[in-house]
Amino acid sequence: MQKQIVLKIYGKVQGVFFRDSSRKKAKELNLSGWARNEPDGMVQIVAEGEEKDLKKLIEWCADGPYHAKVEKMDAEWKTSTSQFDDFMIK
Repeated sequence: MQKQIVLKIYGKVQGVFFRDSSRKKAKELNLSGWARNEPDGMVQIVAEGEEKDLKKLIEWCADGPYHAKVEKMDAEWKTSTSQFDDFMIK
């Protein structure tokens, strides 16, 4: 079943290739959506796909890429909108 997840990831997550690494992971999991840096230093990710694959992305985001230090992550499950064709960096 297709779902959407909105992730807000806090900590040392900007300037450490978090968005690009999350894009690669999302593509590996056949997810669509986007990742962007927010002015407050957080990275926000909106992803859609199969629930099991979204859970794998959440697990990956809990650690992030090598130089990242995730301090907190909020996750909000939503209904899939099917509006994304690919996974992009905004």
